[in-house]
Amino acid sequence: MCYTIRIDKKHNMGLIILETNEKTKRWHPWRWLIGIIILIAIVIFGASCYFFNVAMVPGHKSFVNNSTRISKSDPLYSQKMWFKHVKKQRWTMKSASGDYRLVADYIPAAKPTTKNVVIAHGFMGSKEKMGEYAALYHQMGYNVLMPDARAHGESQGKYIGYGWPERYDIRKWINKLIQKNGQDSQIVLYGVSMGGATTMMTSGIKLPHQVKAFVEDCGYTSLDDELNYEAGNLYGIPKFLRVPLISTMSLINRTQNGFFTGEASSLAMLHNNHRPMLFIHGAKDDFVPTKMVYRNYKASQGPKQLWVVPGAAHAKSYATHPVQYQRHLEQFLNKYIK
Repeated sequence: MCYTIRIDKKHNMGLIILETNEKTKRWHPWRWLIGIIILIAIVIFGASCYFFNVAMVPGHKSFVNNSTRISKSDPLYSQKMWFKHVKKQRWTMKSASGDYRLVADYIPAAKPTTKNVVIAHGFMGSKEKMGEYAALYHQMGYNVLMPDARAHGESQGKYIGYGWPERYDIRKWINKLIQKNGQDSQIVLYGVSMGGATTMMTSGIKLPHQVKAFVEDCGYTSLDDELNYEAGNLYGIPKFLRVPLISTMSLINRTQNGFFTGEASSLAMLHNNHRPMLFIHGAKDDFVPTKMVYRNYKASQGPKQLWVVPGAAHAKSYATHPVQYQRHLEQFLNKYIK
C-alpha cells in the first residue's frame, strides 16, 4: 500500500497526514482470468498425464479382466484346455523399429498345409489369452502364429501402441512365417478388440501377396474415438472437457510413444485395403460400441462381410455362439483360402 503527505492548512497546523493512494487498490479482472486459465491448464495437463499412464503404460488395469482361470462352465473350456497342453514353438524377433525383442508361439497344423493364420490379441492381453482362437483355427487346418504385441506378455516394450506401431511388427511376423512355410503360403490375419484394430490398421499398408484375407472381431474405428468413448463411459468426463484432455494426452503420447493418437485410425487404413475382410462385432458390446463396426465395414474397399452377433458382449462373440462363429469363419475364408 502507498501513501501521500498533506499539510492541514485549514487549522493552521503543521501536521503531516498520511493518506492512502486509492489508485493502487484498483481491481484488475484480467489477472484473475490469467490465473484461472493457468489453473485450468495445470489441471488438464495433470489429468492428461494420469490418463496417459492408464491408457499407454502397461500394467494392471481395473477395467480389464486379467484372470487366467479356466472354468469347466466356460463354453470354450475344451478349446482353452487344448491350447494349455498343446506343444508350442517359441519364435522371437526384433520389433520393426528395432527397439524391442518380440515373442510369439507357433503351432503347426496337424497335417502339412499352406494355410496360416496370425492371431492378434487385445488390450493388456497376450497369446496365452487367445488359446480358444488358436484351437479354432487349428481345428480348421491352419498353422497358427500368435505374437505378443509390444509391451504385452513376453514381448518387450515401454508403451502400448493400440495397433499403430504394431502394424509393422505384424508385417515382420508375416514375412517370418513365409520364410518358414514357403512362398506358396496363404495367410489370414485375425484379431480381437485391440487385435481387431491392429488387423484393420495392418490391412492398409503394403503387404506380401501371400496375405489373402483379414478377420477383425470388435475392433475400434480409431484410437481417438475409443479414448473419447471410454472417457465418458468409464470416467463420466463431460464432452466439452474431452477434447482438450485427449489433445493434451496426444501431445504427451507423441513425445513418449512416437505418434499422435489421432494418427492411429482403422478407418484411414481401411480406405487403403482392397483385400477381403470379415467384420464381427457383438450386438451388446459396451466397451467398443457396436456402432463403430458399421463405419469400419463401410470404409473397407475390398470384398467384405459383416456379422453383428446377437446377444454378444465385448470380445464374447465366439463364446456366445461358438458353432455359428466357426461356420461364419469357414464360409468366408473358404472363398479365399484353398
